[in-house]
Amino acid sequence: MHKHPQSPRMLRWRPAAAALAAAVVASAFLAVPSAQANEPSDPPASQQMPEPTPGFPLPSEHTQEAHDPASDFTSKWTRADAKQIMAQSDSTVAPGENSMSPDVTMPEIPEDFPTMNEDVWVWDTWSLTDENANQISYKGWDVVFSLVADRNAGYGFDQRHWNARIGYFFRKTNADPAKDKWNYGGHIFADGASIGNTEWSGSTRLMQGNHVNVFYTATTFDDVAERNAGRGGTPPDAAIAKALGNIHADQNGVTFDGFEHTKLLEPDGKMYQNKDQNPGFAFRDPYTFEDPAHPGKTYMVFEGNTGGTRGDYECKEEDLGYQPGDPNAENLDEVNSSGANLQTANVGLAVADNKDLTKWSFLPPLLSANCVNDQTERPQIFIQNEGGKNKYYLFTISHQFTYAAGMRGPDGVYGFVGDGVRSDYQPMNNSGLALGSPTDLNLPSESPEKPTANQNGRQFQAYSHYVQPGGLVQSFIDNVNGVRGGSLSPTVKINFRNGISAVDRSFGQNGLGPFGYLPTNVRVGGEGHYK
Repeated sequence: MHKHPQSPRMLRWRPAAAALAAAVVASAFLAVPSAQANEPSDPPASQQMPEPTPGFPLPSEHTQEAHDPASDFTSKWTRADAKQIMAQSDSTVAPGENSMSPDVTMPEIPEDFPTMNEDVWVWDTWSLTDENANQISYKGWDVVFSLVADRNAGYGFDQRHWNARIGYFFRKTNADPAKDKWNYGGHIFADGASIGNTEWSGSTRLMQGNHVNVFYTATTFDDVAERNAGRGGTPPDAAIAKALGNIHADQNGVTFDGFEHTKLLEPDGKMYQNKDQNPGFAFRDPYTFEDPAHPGKTYMVFEGNTGGTRGDYECKEEDLGYQPGDPNAENLDEVNSSGANLQTANVGLAVADNKDLTKWSFLPPLLSANCVNDQTERPQIFIQNEGGKNKYYLFTISHQFTYAAGMRGPDGVYGFVGDGVRSDYQPMNNSGLALGSPTDLNLPSESPEKPTANQNGRQFQAYSHYVQPGGLVQSFIDNVNGVRGGSLSPTVKINFRNGISAVDRSFGQNGLGPFGYLPTNVRVGGEGHYK
């Protein structure tokens, strides 16, 4: 694995990073965000949706209207919506350039990025939060959780998925994010303690006192050794689980103990596809939150696929979503015959049945991407007040190679806005795309393991985006111009209002903030060790 020293470029970022850190310490802690909403992002310079592009279909009409969370209304990310990604892309760029608007393109990450930790690869990452997604500083320490895998165990970076464990990192809240590295605390769970033999992504909430709930995906592979050797491929089992334990902090750092694990949910095969129906099913990434519109209830969003045997689903007119008489609409029979019916991603919803958060019930999906995409990973609900009214943003991530036939889009974060947790969600920027790695969408899709030379070298530079209060977006580095990653990316910032977003290129250095910048905005545990 190529090593990346702390480079001079890092040092050039230091003034901006120090200013950011000072701003967090001086102001963010003085005004705790309202329990009714997250700390809002700044508005984009333009608050107009993109104009229609000649030769492309119009997007579907969405009202953003809220529905009862327990109702059976499921919003649709339609083919007409996703077609706007190409409609807003430049077909005239030279091959291999970035064809997307700068407003939705992540700035380029340098090849000489620093290694976050020499012992483990790091990818999907999230913060210690409360029920309203505030990021918690605990007794003077910032704490983040990441999927990690051993860099020195003999398997490669792309074998990390079936060797994944949840690790944690901590550093002083007043650290300089440009020069002070995260301290690695190790695996949060003892070996063999979790429900599966592999731990995949989730979320972590500080509860009363020093208790924490770690919600995670309990994945069980029966063929880890074979997979590490380049063979195998037996489908894993997957369940959503949680572990209730304790967090401790002193002058030396942060530790955890006392975890008790509970299996919460397994796919029902009706609303959410299971392994028997599809060996490549998705059921993972629990993210819990409380909705100010429904006090006393705790909800969970997660990634799923539409229930039913793979291949049996037939695309419907509402999945295509074209407006009546649109001359650029696709033919339903041709879409079904293309194989697009194999892509059936959704964002699931569940509600807690008790205050201990140990019993949950499924609710119908919030969003379906049937015949559009097969993965809506790591969903999260972000609530911000806009003009005196709470707007609900559903963010998720997806790959370019999981799009259905006839669709095209980059690896990145996709967003949808509505008036409630369950809404007729309006795709951000009319397309759903909020932030993608630089990509030439005129060329065929590829994968980060085997990119071809004709594409933009940074099409897979970052993935697994996590939207933080204030519109900061964290991700991990995958492949920067052929250099593989396994460390956290520079944090970027998106400004958004009413479903319109733009990358803030005044943030940090030309839009790139410090590597692994996940600032906290609420202090817990007294003054602790802030000084």
